[in-house]
Amino acid sequence: MPRALAHHPAGRRNHRLSLLVIFVVLLAAMCLSAPAQTTQSLQAGPAGSSAPKTGLYRIAGTAVNAATGEPLRHTTVAALSEEDSHTVASVETRDDGHFALENLPPAKYQLTASKRGFRTAFYDEHDEFSSAIVTGPGLETENLTFRLTPGATLYGVVTADGGDPVENAKVLLFLKPQAHKRADRIAPAGSTSTDDTGAYEFTDLAPGEYLLAVTAEPWYAIHPSANRSSRTSGGDTAPSSTVLDVAYPVTFFESTTEEAAASPIALAGAGREEANINLHAVPALRIEVNTPGKQDGSITRAELRQTVFGTQVSAVSAGFLDALLTGTTDFTGVAPGHYELEQGDPPRTVDLDATASLQVDPTLGTPTVAVSGTLHTVNGAILDGEAVVMLQSHEGAHHANLLQSRSIRGAFTFPSVPPGDWDLSVQAIDPQQQLVRPMTVVSNAAGGVTQEGNHFTVRDRPLSVVATVSEGATRVQGFAKRENKGVAGVMIVLVPRNLNVFGTVARRDQSDSDGSFSLLNVVPGQYTVVAIQDGWDLDWEQPDVISRYLPNGIPVTVTDSSGKLLPLSRPVLVQTR
Repeated sequence: MPRALAHHPAGRRNHRLSLLVIFVVLLAAMCLSAPAQTTQSLQAGPAGSSAPKTGLYRIAGTAVNAATGEPLRHTTVAALSEEDSHTVASVETRDDGHFALENLPPAKYQLTASKRGFRTAFYDEHDEFSSAIVTGPGLETENLTFRLTPGATLYGVVTADGGDPVENAKVLLFLKPQAHKRADRIAPAGSTSTDDTGAYEFTDLAPGEYLLAVTAEPWYAIHPSANRSSRTSGGDTAPSSTVLDVAYPVTFFESTTEEAAASPIALAGAGREEANINLHAVPALRIEVNTPGKQDGSITRAELRQTVFGTQVSAVSAGFLDALLTGTTDFTGVAPGHYELEQGDPPRTVDLDATASLQVDPTLGTPTVAVSGTLHTVNGAILDGEAVVMLQSHEGAHHANLLQSRSIRGAFTFPSVPPGDWDLSVQAIDPQQQLVRPMTVVSNAAGGVTQEGNHFTVRDRPLSVVATVSEGATRVQGFAKRENKGVAGVMIVLVPRNLNVFGTVARRDQSDSDGSFSLLNVVPGQYTVVAIQDGWDLDWEQPDVISRYLPNGIPVTVTDSSGKLLPLSRPVLVQTR
């Protein structure tokens, strides 16, 4: 199942704030903190030399460049409340990179650091997880090493034929998945537009391999209508219009129009890489689609969509007036490339490799069907209120962007779904707090088949789905230990006994400085909890990989009566890769 749809809540250390917001909060905290505290923190000696007040503790260590290991001066380090991410204390590192947050009550604190030119981060960050620092009697919190990764920059210029800059070109950035994780897909990493010099820039990028694509429209292009205004009195197309009827195909680095030939761009910490792209205007195409009227006087709408690396980048709907008058829809100004066309009634999806203008056979394509259904809670009641319901192709073949619908009092409908295997996900809407709460689809009944999880198959006829959802009210809490000592930074995985629903109900966390962890929003079921040191690069979502660690894990059963907190009876043994 795609990671974007898997329910892996980040828990209490989820990056609830954007990096920009965190940076502003830290600056504000520095301005508002008492001068005496700031002075004491900046002038404190080596870690451990400043005795805290009775019953109060300190968090201390050194901020370093993750790429070189050199200490980082003038880095803002802050301790945030675990409950609401409120800034409790903050300091700036000395010239030797040392920091000390003094006189802290015993508690768990999220630790963050920010510095210009580096990626703002939480302490010992992995994916969406990090390790909180736990203060209290006998706990070591004064010799931390906070590693900050330099932000990389990707920049360049988009030019047209003759070297002229292309203004307002849309530059799309994608991150390639790590080679060792089979389930990951190429993911969007940002977008921007070129300025009047054709220049663009992406900053503060994480190390990795990226792909670049550009979409744009020639400023001088004229796309004559095939039905009316493009015709002269003699019926021929005006020559000047034909010359200017051009388009830019989607173009990838290094200036290729073939997605498979796109060159990856490797970015390292603090690196600045230049990637220039040249666009070449080619004759635009025209795609004609039959759009007959319906008995109620409406017309059959057609839509032409284009995707790049599995992400939809454009969608053009049929023009209502022309389609109503002529019974056809003309998509003009179309650049050569790969498209998905939805046409007809009932709708049909057509994959088009457009290399020349064409008229699409109205019987061409795969018929889609309506998928409707209801959402039930685990006790059988209809899910009250509103919810966002999403479908994503299990194979990634159709609609890489989600199909999305809204359920009202548990009822939802998708009018046009291509046949295939699909995954269903649900987010309940809380209008009072203006947020959505992820729900877990624990089982579904579709086409006479009831099964665990959120996966079902759409065939050649309308389908009704009854999905059972759970918000997951239980938190599984425990400690990861080796030789009776808590181990920090360990990947914790809650593995369901039924590995076929792994992507739906599995949960992850990262152990804190004392080895503690909490797995949130766990739904009823039978599981095994495993702790893996240095496991963040594992392809952990693959059953054959995670199964190796199950014999040394701890079994746990969550029921409807487990309550909001389920502590493990003994520590989880930390295993190595």
